[in-house]
Amino acid sequence: MSDLRILKEKLEQQFSGKLSECSIAHGEVTIEISAENLLDVCTGLRDDAGFKFEIMVDLCGIDYLEYGSTEWTTNASTDTGFSRGVSRERCWSPEDVEEGSGRFAVVIHLLSIFNNQRLRVRVRLENNQLPLLPSVTGIWSSADWYEREAFDLFGIVFEGHSDLRRILSDYGFIGYPFRKDYPLTGHVEMRYDPEKKRVIYQPVTIDPRVLVPKVIRNDHRYESGQPKESAQQEGGASDA
Repeated sequence: MSDLRILKEKLEQQFSGKLSECSIAHGEVTIEISAENLLDVCTGLRDDAGFKFEIMVDLCGIDYLEYGSTEWTTNASTDTGFSRGVSRERCWSPEDVEEGSGRFAVVIHLLSIFNNQRLRVRVRLENNQLPLLPSVTGIWSSADWYEREAFDLFGIVFEGHSDLRRILSDYGFIGYPFRKDYPLTGHVEMRYDPEKKRVIYQPVTIDPRVLVPKVIRNDHRYESGQPKESAQQEGGASDA
């Protein structure tokens, strides 16, 4: 952890005033910056002798819709016994778009072979209706297809990208399938029509169902801090 703390201190000193957040979590340093500071900070991370993050390992989009208000979190069972939770609440509503609420974000994972260090860079996007971010392909060429993937699946637009087009979805695909408000079953389905002898699109015929049983258990097996002997005695008594 000492190396991580040293890296954290160097980042805070080098990019003072440009970091919204700098923290250590999950054995890795994470910095959060604004979109306007992205290119300057990333260029410094690559070129500065103290960092030398010459490799961009991954770039992905994030949709924070309903983040922190998941329907899986519940302390009471449901009426039917088959549901993901008791109540469904939204911490961000598509019907109430607020500029600057930061529904979308982009996370970049960097690797320094020279220093044997990793770094996570997170950028929250200000415009929920049209999420924009400068392309980092001029800094790390490996970002090319990753940015196309984030554009295809999340609708994040990378300004300055030389070939920003869909990479995974089909031709003429409408919508962004990794957004949280996109239906799991999609809007259309594709199949081969033997009469027309070609692939056709048709409305989805799958009925959305939740087949995950939700069982709430509040016995000693799920309580922390209980003495082991006591738990075994209670378990033996209940088995008897």
